[in-house]
Amino acid sequence: MPIVEHTPLPSFRDLRREGQTVLTLAEAQRQDIRALHIGLLNMMPDAAFGVTEQQFMRLIGGSNQIAQFYVHPFTVEGLPRSEATRAYIARNYEDIATIHAEGLDALIITGANVANPRLELEPFYKPLTEIIGWAGEHVTSVLCSCLATHALMKFLHGIDRTPLPRKQWGVYSHRVVAPGHPLLRGVNTRFDVPHSRYNAITREQFEAAGLTILIESAEAGVHAAVSEDGFRRIYFQGHPEYDANSLLKEYKREVLRYYNGERDIPPFPEHYVSERAAAVIARYLQAAHDARAAGAPLPDFPEADVVPFLDNTWADTARAMFDNWLGLVYQLTNMDRRLPFMDGVDPRRPLDGLTSG
Repeated sequence: MPIVEHTPLPSFRDLRREGQTVLTLAEAQRQDIRALHIGLLNMMPDAAFGVTEQQFMRLIGGSNQIAQFYVHPFTVEGLPRSEATRAYIARNYEDIATIHAEGLDALIITGANVANPRLELEPFYKPLTEIIGWAGEHVTSVLCSCLATHALMKFLHGIDRTPLPRKQWGVYSHRVVAPGHPLLRGVNTRFDVPHSRYNAITREQFEAAGLTILIESAEAGVHAAVSEDGFRRIYFQGHPEYDANSLLKEYKREVLRYYNGERDIPPFPEHYVSERAAAVIARYLQAAHDARAAGAPLPDFPEADVVPFLDNTWADTARAMFDNWLGLVYQLTNMDRRLPFMDGVDPRRPLDGLTSG
């Protein structure tokens, strides 16, 4: 069922333009259908702030569960923001006091950029841990993306992420390693997931914390794991929310850094750039090199010319997992969104309370 346009958030308009069904509040109120309230704690930097908001809302809205989805975006202090982004947040995002007072059925926590090797030194770390503590008492299930996974592992288990010898950057083949888990119903046994990170939580670290690994890659390591209860916290290290061009935009940024003298020439994201896409980029790099040698302005990066030669090989799996996740929340959460579970569900073993197999 669709997302409900219950605020003036611009992403509702953009998703409708893409062809996604978005109910007006009046339409939603005419339907006798249960609502789920999903929090979106957006910690991404300004350049990716709006895009990330839309990517997760698209996954929520693509779910086929019988519910209406009210998405409640909010953020935390301690993240550098431009005046424009602060104004956008003030207009469109909810404050944490309102989130606490009204409650959530489920919560998504995005990644973030960091400047410190130790996450606990980041200014946003303490506000984030306060949200995590509150969610543990009041939210049915929390889904963490990338940096959020690393932060929760530090806060809840005292486990520090492991620096990688080089950036894990590309689209990697993964396999399901816990096929019986209900989050993986209908998911292919092998599929791709994008990754973009300099650090990792290893299989050994997840297992030491008592977590169950769901999805793993021989090249990229663990993508998905769940808390010891099987459901209340879902940890992603990859980025199934990414659009087909998300890694291309990262590559473009790194190329511009190269021409600004900030780094060496970046490699392509692994298993992502096709031969035809690489040929387009190679022509641009040669033209940029010639322009730099002649003292002329750099040509524009040919993003629009590259996109037709990129493949999205992960979106179906991402939608299936979100569909399963929200379906489980629907079955387990209390009608009062301030309470995490319906009567009779054991928070220590919530999947035992499923009403259907």
